[in-house]
Amino acid sequence: VRLIPGTGVVTINGRPEADYFGNRPTLKGMVHQSLKVVQVDGTYDIHVNVHGGGISSQAGAIRHGVARALLEVNSEEYRPLVKGAGLLTRDPRVKERKKYG
Repeated sequence: VRLIPGTGVVTINGRPEADYFGNRPTLKGMVHQSLKVVQVDGTYDIHVNVHGGGISSQAGAIRHGVARALLEVNSEEYRPLVKGAGLLTRDPRVKERKKYG
């Protein structure tokens, strides 16, 4: 995830956000959730490379990545807001291993 001061354009794997998520407003909202919590939505361009999992899991991973990138910008001011919203906690679920028999 790269945050660049700009106008709020989101690019995921080289494609615009609208093309990547299609007509799924909840997934688009997940990507912008971290920015809305710290009230800087529309002030940063976001460039993301993501792979693996499904499209919903990728949206959650992008949300987590944006939250961590915001801490690189201004940790003292943003950390209590982002942590209070629960956006710094990684999703612990992983694929269950295959069992014989």
